[in-house]
Amino acid sequence: MQNRFLFLFMPLAMAACTPQSAPDEAIISMALPEAHSNNAVALGISGDGPTLYSFNGLKSGKAWNDTSHAAFACTIAQSSCREIASVPVAEGRLASAAVTVAGKIYIFGGYSVAENGDEKSTPEVFAFDPGNETYIRAADMPVPVDDMVAAVYQDRYIYLISGWHDDGNVSHVQLYDTETGTWSRATDYPGAPVFGHAGGIAADSILVTDGVAVVGVKDGKRQFGAVNESWRGDIDPADPTNITWRKLPPHPGKPLYRMASMGDDQAARVIFAGGADNPYNYDGIGYDGVPAEASDAIFAYDFDTDNWETLGTLPAPGMDYRGLLHYRGHYYLVGGMDAARRVSGKIVKFRIDD
Repeated sequence: MQNRFLFLFMPLAMAACTPQSAPDEAIISMALPEAHSNNAVALGISGDGPTLYSFNGLKSGKAWNDTSHAAFACTIAQSSCREIASVPVAEGRLASAAVTVAGKIYIFGGYSVAENGDEKSTPEVFAFDPGNETYIRAADMPVPVDDMVAAVYQDRYIYLISGWHDDGNVSHVQLYDTETGTWSRATDYPGAPVFGHAGGIAADSILVTDGVAVVGVKDGKRQFGAVNESWRGDIDPADPTNITWRKLPPHPGKPLYRMASMGDDQAARVIFAGGADNPYNYDGIGYDGVPAEASDAIFAYDFDTDNWETLGTLPAPGMDYRGLLHYRGHYYLVGGMDAARRVSGKIVKFRIDD
């Protein structure tokens, strides 16, 4: 299998962004027991109340053997984190995804890395119960993907949108029904197949933006570039496999890689935070040899107005995220990489003033 990280990255032209006013919170006094980046995150209700969970990811060495299947629980009320039972897989996983549905946290795939750099997209799906901190194996993904967008609909369905499968991106939109435990295929993603993109669902609509795609072949090797595309998908509530997609103008500023994102039903929008301006390997150095710069931007797409809106800036730039979490007016970033491209264990808490 050919390794996507051995190819030259070809950045595309991108516009500059001017962030707005900053939120009022900074890094809080809570951190993972061990720094992790590219980790799947979700909010659940444990015996200690609302809790931030982290699964899998990359440890501070940022090498092939620093992939992790560790899991952590950070209780909001107590501002404390602890290690819990690891995800029950034999090897570490990068670029997996986690979402919460009806009180359970579903953890999807990711990819493993061999010593020679070969990668394998993994099919496993686990349902994690925050109440007793146990994992139950669910039905495998029909097409194993990693670095995908995972989004929840009607507190029942989970969409996995595009992403990387073993040796290339796919356009698949895979739909998992948590009530029946079955998979189906929804309307394909019409944009360039990508990995490292971001998005979410609010009400009956999906928003997906950015990512990295194959942009050509040179000397027999595929070339990769950032994709400056945004797509809105309107879901048929009577048939969740039916999605009507349409292309939108790009969001303000340059496309970003591995932003944190989440759907906000109450405000009918999808929120994005952080990310990197240049897709990179484990060490945060772009495929073109240029160090990736972390973003501090916060912005959203509003489904009601059909427009992008700028929401402010983070307390500090950050990147390499797999999700944005929210509880009672505060947003949380768990782990990731800091502006110096160091793997972080910090929990960043902020508000959005809009």
